[in-house]
Amino acid sequence: MKTIYLDHVATNPLHPEVLEAMLPYFRELYGNPLSIYEPGLKAREAIEKARESTAALINAKPKEIIFTASGAEANNFALKGIAYANQNKGKHIIVSKIEHHSVLNTARFLEKSGFAVTYLPVDKYGLINPEDVEKALTKETILISIIHASPEIGAIEPIVEISRIAKQKGLILHTDAVASVGNIPVDVQALGVDLLSFTAHQFYGPKGAAALYVREGGRIVPLIYGGIQEGGRRAGTENVPAIVGMGKAAELAKRDLQKRMDRVKVLRDKLITNALKTEKVLLTGPPEKRLPGHASFVVEYIEGEAMLLLLAAKGIYSASGSACSSKALKASPVLISIGIPAHLAQGSVVFTLGEETTEEDINYFNETFPQIISRLRGISPYAKGWEGMEGSSCTVQK
Repeated sequence: MKTIYLDHVATNPLHPEVLEAMLPYFRELYGNPLSIYEPGLKAREAIEKARESTAALINAKPKEIIFTASGAEANNFALKGIAYANQNKGKHIIVSKIEHHSVLNTARFLEKSGFAVTYLPVDKYGLINPEDVEKALTKETILISIIHASPEIGAIEPIVEISRIAKQKGLILHTDAVASVGNIPVDVQALGVDLLSFTAHQFYGPKGAAALYVREGGRIVPLIYGGIQEGGRRAGTENVPAIVGMGKAAELAKRDLQKRMDRVKVLRDKLITNALKTEKVLLTGPPEKRLPGHASFVVEYIEGEAMLLLLAAKGIYSASGSACSSKALKASPVLISIGIPAHLAQGSVVFTLGEETTEEDINYFNETFPQIISRLRGISPYAKGWEGMEGSSCTVQK
């Protein structure tokens, strides 16, 4: 059976060149990077080389990169580390309602620890209005954390505009760029952010390797205490093979980024155009300001899980909602935030393309997807007389 992987926002296959770069560090070059003899020194040298490549991908300095084990850890580190380091200045934090769970749940934890958190609304496309950020500021505000790009609806947020507001007020700005780094150009200098989270497996690197960019001079309290690794800011013996893999993946992403973007955007547009020809299939997120390989929809009167199962039976692998919430039985908070009613949010489906996606794959998808929708609607309890239920339709525009 033909198989097509359209869930690249969840994870990606390891690039062959990345695997090749990692292999020696599992057996031949296995030294502890803190050891002063040759195997340890070689491991340390490999980490610092990877740090240089990782920093270059986002136009940062190598010393501004702290390696972590995941994007979720980097987000936790950013919010908790900055909150505790600056709580003598104030205890108010601003985030958006469409943040990843690792940001939202950390914000809720900080609320229980005595911090005040403002959760900003978004428009029907999932975009933050920078004016809302400015209106939410108080004398107690110390940190703003706004996602760079939504993995669920593909929306790319106006971080540059928000950073201008943060700078004017002398505030710290963090962005979760897990879905964007390696998929679109990300330049920390141009964005004007103080902290930025990203992870290797989003750009064909290994799982278990990620990073937090902290602008030089920024104070942050460690999330993990112990040894002196990562300049004393993140304790624990380094995962050398994974870090080497992240460095190599970053190098390849920087080299191939434009080519990857151009390819997937053409194929994505073809997928979206065809999907929207099917009745009651609605695009979620902005039509233009979205990730190049990202297409997300709500399909009225059909459950997302049913679509995923039938698509998988045809060899098409995709997602419903974010990778961290697709197994939850409750409606996606991201979709609720953009004005989609809870019952319609259950019919969400997300397709994300990668560098190995072909036109043949999209042609197969375009042939199969309408058939699955038709089949599911044929057994839907709403199939009879569903045209009379316009009042509950999603307000998102095609």
